[in-house]
Amino acid sequence: MMRVVLAEDHTLVRLGMRMLLESMPNIEVVGEASDGRETLKLIEALRPDCVLMDLAMPGMSGLEAVRRATEQFPFARILIVSMHADEGYVQKALSAGAAGYLLKGSDRAELELALRTIAGGRTYLTPAISHSIVAALGRKGESSAPTSQLELLTARQREILQLVAEGNSTKQVAARLGLSAKTIEAHRGAIMQRLGIRDVTGLVRFAIKEGLIGS
Repeated sequence: MMRVVLAEDHTLVRLGMRMLLESMPNIEVVGEASDGRETLKLIEALRPDCVLMDLAMPGMSGLEAVRRATEQFPFARILIVSMHADEGYVQKALSAGAAGYLLKGSDRAELELALRTIAGGRTYLTPAISHSIVAALGRKGESSAPTSQLELLTARQREILQLVAEGNSTKQVAARLGLSAKTIEAHRGAIMQRLGIRDVTGLVRFAIKEGLIGS
């Protein structure tokens, strides 16, 4: 039995996807989440085989949730289900650690195929975008430069950047993470230096552009 967590912030879309999944043999939806943080908690608690995840979720974006899930819970295979067919979105999702990428316009048969493909340890890309993405990943392999400036930051720095970009004060971030305010200020300074950003407004713009938080 394949155990699946479903992460989608739109209730009706989530309900429809759950009905599709439950109509497939040997697939069980063991949990549902509406944002990135909730998704990570469910993965830790339920240890699913696969996660269906939208990219555009409130608070922590699906993209950042993929990054953290890949780092913390490598046993969970993640399938992005998104409305975005743009090459940039797909590349970011795969670079973050997603095992597959499916468009929301896909049918039931393709959803099932994608799930069983990633559960078997392989990568699935919807045919509508696979050729251009394979070519783009080949070009990426020719260069060792980071595909995103987020790769310049540690997991802790990304976490602090996200909390700052969400509007939390230094004291609030410190309290959330169990660190001192001085430590948070030091991290924030290091983040700005690495990214070449001079103020919090710039950090917010960067976080939105990179999909760390929703716009």
